[in-house]
Amino acid sequence: MLMIKIGQGVDVHAFHNNGQQQQYVVLAGVPIEHTHSLLAHSDGDVVLHALADALLGALALGDIGQHFPDTDAANAGLDSRVLLRYVYGKVLAAGYTLGNADITVMCERPKLAPHNLAMRVNIASDLQTDVSSISVKATTSEKLGFTGRQEGIMANAVVLLVANTFGV
Repeated sequence: MLMIKIGQGVDVHAFHNNGQQQQYVVLAGVPIEHTHSLLAHSDGDVVLHALADALLGALALGDIGQHFPDTDAANAGLDSRVLLRYVYGKVLAAGYTLGNADITVMCERPKLAPHNLAMRVNIASDLQTDVSSISVKATTSEKLGFTGRQEGIMANAVVLLVANTFGV
């Protein structure tokens, strides 16, 4: 068994106006007020989708689309925190725990700084780790590309997994 494994994940969701006056996006399980919501089969949480893919990738277990296909009606509107906890169960079953996670969200709006700690706390809780092992940061694309045109949000996650037998 390798003592450490690294995984990387990326997710993108487009904005849409669903005709409601009150709009929000869900990022790392935190509802954040915004002018639009995210178009998705599940709750569209790009942060947790990228993170789940990074965890699965580190162990060569495929991606969340294989575990939670958008063709399955049971996954419609799925809370991505449920998805993340399921994936982390796979990590634990394989004999690993999270060393740390580093997540970058790319969007012009909404501004995420006021929500970073709440996002980190949710992720740390779901991954059974200390909040100091979770980094969530945001950047813009300087008005370039689909995120710059405010057509959607992108997230990138990198994780380090450590074998439970490391150091024994």
